[in-house]
Amino acid sequence: MTPRVLLLGDSIRMGYQDVVKAKLAGKAEVVAPADNGRDTTYTLYQANQLLAAAGDFDVIHWNNGYWDMNIEPPLATPLRPLPEYGYQLDRLAELLLAHCHTLLFATSLPIERSGAAVDNTGTGAMIHYDNDWVVAYNQAATTVMAARGVAIDDLYQVALAGPRFYKGADHLHLTETGNQVVGQAVASAIAAVL
Repeated sequence: MTPRVLLLGDSIRMGYQDVVKAKLAGKAEVVAPADNGRDTTYTLYQANQLLAAAGDFDVIHWNNGYWDMNIEPPLATPLRPLPEYGYQLDRLAELLLAHCHTLLFATSLPIERSGAAVDNTGTGAMIHYDNDWVVAYNQAATTVMAARGVAIDDLYQVALAGPRFYKGADHLHLTETGNQVVGQAVASAIAAVL
């Protein structure tokens, strides 16, 4: 029986998912939601609906972060402050672990400079970003995943090695080369646990 893989996450996942599907063709059936997973609360809703309809998976590879850490005016604080982010990650990990053999959490990618960009998946949201936020949210996520025994796919380090962290003109989303590099890293991490 062909292993089943589920990819969850935001627009970064949407950028590399076709690369992952191509790299794992013939090795696994790779499924991903058609819409952006946005923040942890939306991904929790999305995953719950998807798992109810599609059943269990061999591997689930998942990321959340940019939307949660976003401080979009007139808000003066992140959409999900760190304690709430950790709580939501833990809820998601609990749900996902109940529906897969192996769960992988991907760290958020580095940011080369502070700024903002429009989400590129049609949501209309403005995503504000800063690398200090990314570091703090990745640390919080790593702590939650360690407590749950969830493996980390450190995409932060993968992108850190690239020119301009493989970021495109909006300084948030990946270039085509970035999607290829990160997608290959994701496919390799999944293949290692299949």
